[in-house]
Amino acid sequence: MSKKYKEQPIKVPRFEESEGFYTTKSRSKHMSKIRGWDTKPELSFRKALFNAGVRYRINVNTLPGKPDIANISKGFVVFIDGEFWHGFNWSEKKTKIKANRGFWIPKIERNMQRDRETNLKLESMGFRVFRFWEQEIKKDINGCLNQVLELLKSN
Repeated sequence: MSKKYKEQPIKVPRFEESEGFYTTKSRSKHMSKIRGWDTKPELSFRKALFNAGVRYRINVNTLPGKPDIANISKGFVVFIDGEFWHGFNWSEKKTKIKANRGFWIPKIERNMQRDRETNLKLESMGFRVFRFWEQEIKKDINGCLNQVLELLKSN
C-alpha cells in the first residue's frame, strides 16, 4: 500500500499583465498551436500498441490525471509527457528559462508535483503507471512498447 501524498501544492501565479507577466503576439500564437492531446508521439505509440494487439481507451477522464492511454481490465495506464511541460532534465533546464521565470518555474514544478500525486493515486488503485517522455517515443518506440507488453505477459 502506498503512502499518502503530503506535499503542499505549489502556488502558481496567474499569467496576467497585472501580475507582471507579458507575452508577445507571436509567442501567444506559437503557444496556442501546442497540442494537449493527439500529439505525434501519442498517435505513433497508440498505433504501435494497437498493432501489437493491445486494446485501450484514450484520455479516460474517470481516472486520476486523465491518462493518455488506459486499459482498466489489464490494469495499466500510459502518460506521454512533453519535455517542457513536465520538467525533463529540470535542474538544468530551470536555469535556462529567461522570460517570465516567476510564472514558468512554479508552473512546471506544480505539473511535476501533480504527476507524482497522480502516480500515487493510480498505484493505490492497483494500476501500473507508465510515463514516457515524447523524445523516448520518438527515439525508441519499440523499447517503450516492450515495457508495456512485458507487463501484459507477466499478468
